[in-house]
Amino acid sequence: MPICDILQAVLAFDEPSVKKIVRAEIEAETDPQTILNDGLITAMDEVGRLFSAGDLFVPEMLMAAQAMKAGLEVVMPLLVEGNPQGCGKVVIGTVKGDLHDIGKNLVAMMMKGAGFDVIDVGVDVDAVTFMEKAREHSAQVVAISALLTTTMAAMEETIRLFHETGTNAKIIVGGAPVTYAFAKKIQADGYAEDAPSAVELARKLVAG
Repeated sequence: MPICDILQAVLAFDEPSVKKIVRAEIEAETDPQTILNDGLITAMDEVGRLFSAGDLFVPEMLMAAQAMKAGLEVVMPLLVEGNPQGCGKVVIGTVKGDLHDIGKNLVAMMMKGAGFDVIDVGVDVDAVTFMEKAREHSAQVVAISALLTTTMAAMEETIRLFHETGTNAKIIVGGAPVTYAFAKKIQADGYAEDAPSAVELARKLVAG
């Protein structure tokens, strides 16, 4: 089964098939990053598109995400092996009032695969918690997600608190309703429209 079949397996919520295809690609010595980008992430991008178009609903999106995660768990050890820890520390979470975690989880997994030490603080996270965790772990980057327009203001509140307290970490933001213009307006250090660009952005910020 070719790597493109991952998409159909994810859309069918077929965890065993996703795992089988990923394992077959690994045995065929396909680059793990290719499996991630062209297989799993492409599948989730399509899930996101279908959800936005109203062709998928929340329960189906969650099942698709679970199927994708099953494949990710198979390939993750190889991704980490090729990118040893030491790239930097990232605190990641979804803002106060927002319980969505699919995008946040994908970014966290990709960050780990890229060699970052990731501290996932979960969902519904307030500004103080982001600040405390950044300080506790001496994080270079804090990645904040929002999936609801009503919770985007919490991003600005978090950034304001970091500035007021002199907390030394770069803040990057993302999520379906978030835009580059909004990130600039709230003085975020960066904006990422998807998981791969979040990883690249974190690398650049850590490198200075």
